Amino acid sequence: MGWNLFLWLMICFPTNIALLASTFYQVLILTDLEADYVNPYEAASRINYYVVPEFIAQGLLCALFLFTGHWFMFLLTVPVTCYHVRLYVKRQHLLDVTEVFRVLRDEKNFRIAKLALYLVLLIVTIFRILAGGSMLFYNFKFEELDVRLTLYGVHYLGLEDDEDFW
Repeated sequence: MGWNLFLWLMICFPTNIALLASTFYQVLILTDLEADYVNPYEAASRINYYVVPEFIAQGLLCALFLFTGHWFMFLLTVPVTCYHVRLYVKRQHLLDVTEVFRVLRDEKNFRIAKLALYLVLLIVTIFRILAGGSMLFYNFKFEELDVRLTLYGVHYLGLEDDEDFW
């Protein structure tokens, strides 16, 4: 259980916050470009600075979920990771200064969708941190039981106390 808490608290949570902040910043820059507060060259250079590190962080997070056996989180992150790989292989991952106004709406919508996905990942991560932390300090006789068993037991079976469970 200690490893699970470390995974969610020290690795997944900061990575999710970084991905969320990076994507929010990119949406903010695209909105400023749309309102003509920044010029296209400045907007493209600001966004392109964060694209490759975001792709790397997203890929590492997806691989971490795969190797640690967190299948739900892996299935949530694999479509975005595959799309990032496709963009990188086709060399379409960077925002072009000459075409920025032509693709502005699509880029903004894509980044808003990624922002929503990262918010969902952050909510699930916070839930897993709380569940992992509570299970770390809970006195369990069977170490093989999962967090979901206690949540299902409390909610569906009406088991509120330790005496009801054992």
